[in-house]
Amino acid sequence: MSKRIRARKFIAPALVAALACAAALASAGVAAGQRARPAVANPKTAAVRQATAEVLRETSEIRKLPILRQVRSGAQSRAEIEQMLVRNLNESATPEEMWASETTLKKLGLVPADFQLRSFIIKLLTEQVAGYYNPKTQEFYLADWIDLDGQKPVMAHELTHALQDQHFNLRRFEDWPKHDSDAKLAAHALVEGDASYLMMQYVLRSPARQLAFLKAMVAGGGGSSEQIERAPRALRETLLFPYLQGTTFATQVYKRGGWEAVSAAYKNLPKSTEQVLHAEKYHAGDAPQKVSLRDVSASLGKGWRMADHDVEGEWGFYLLLDEFLQAADASKKAAEGWGGDRYALFVGPNRADVLVAHKTVWDTEEDAREFFDAYAKRTTKRYGVEPSEVGTAGRQVWTTKEGAAVLERLGSAVVIVEGVPDGVDAKALLKLL
Repeated sequence: MSKRIRARKFIAPALVAALACAAALASAGVAAGQRARPAVANPKTAAVRQATAEVLRETSEIRKLPILRQVRSGAQSRAEIEQMLVRNLNESATPEEMWASETTLKKLGLVPADFQLRSFIIKLLTEQVAGYYNPKTQEFYLADWIDLDGQKPVMAHELTHALQDQHFNLRRFEDWPKHDSDAKLAAHALVEGDASYLMMQYVLRSPARQLAFLKAMVAGGGGSSEQIERAPRALRETLLFPYLQGTTFATQVYKRGGWEAVSAAYKNLPKSTEQVLHAEKYHAGDAPQKVSLRDVSASLGKGWRMADHDVEGEWGFYLLLDEFLQAADASKKAAEGWGGDRYALFVGPNRADVLVAHKTVWDTEEDAREFFDAYAKRTTKRYGVEPSEVGTAGRQVWTTKEGAAVLERLGSAVVIVEGVPDGVDAKALLKLL
């Protein structure tokens, strides 16, 4: 889907498996479980089909990818698109997965306590959609309430996805392994960054095209931006990551070897948001370390269980830090040097029984120390209390209304636990993790 933002099924790292079910799951682009109904009765369909053929030809020429088959297209009403979004969300996320994502976001202080993730995502995506390409049905649809000429750049973006699908098979991202959402977000950044960079080149080909697109953007593309502006920061910025940081990444890859290099990246996907943020690490093959985290449910008490686990990644930790530090440069610097991580959500028998644990590894001890110090400041601001214990061996403890929070550094590793229930030995828990 398209407009100011498209949320595809394979977005998310762990604050975003927190965002995992969130943002990404509702994608029209990759996940439509049923074939979209042909919009032959829509009066705009004929014009959309004609424009599709024209824009696809030019997109193919710019992107250096031959058209292997024509793309079926049409126009859809707001009601049809909203029905598609709701169906995709229902098919992509179980109620348990959606609940786990929402619970993690709340525990990390990234959304208000009364935030309802599912309803917000539906409102957000319904507001933002202007068009979408569906790899499963190999069809492109444009919203029938927007100006066609002003949206041709959006069509170029979506039809780039059609060409990507024909040459690189976007459907393979539907079955992405669970619990590695940082890598999912990185792959999504390649797909959207590629299409966004193409769209820029398409627009720059014609002054008249630039003016028409500018007018369409000023007019809001026929919709509003209320929901995206109201979105919690972590959710909003993660939704935008594939388009903003992804475009920068695709541009850097393009500058090294043109469209041939961008196409080659589909065989050698970026493996982390770190590689997207620092393209030199992608080109150097600096892959993340695999980190495991033990299931400590039995040590938390009767009725506790692990509800989810995933990878934050450099981008996830930047957002976690800056939500409370409000110092972008310092937060980015503290998140750099990330080497790998794993987080887990544990829930107990009562609604308030929620614990989140992170195990992280860093490139150097200095990187780990810098992250430790930044996360300690975050924790103090997050809970509004100073640490109740500051150890000499790289450990700090906070006593909060939501349970104990513990932060410990061992060499180039940092372990974080938030929400330790009364009666549980936090230090013993750290050793188990």
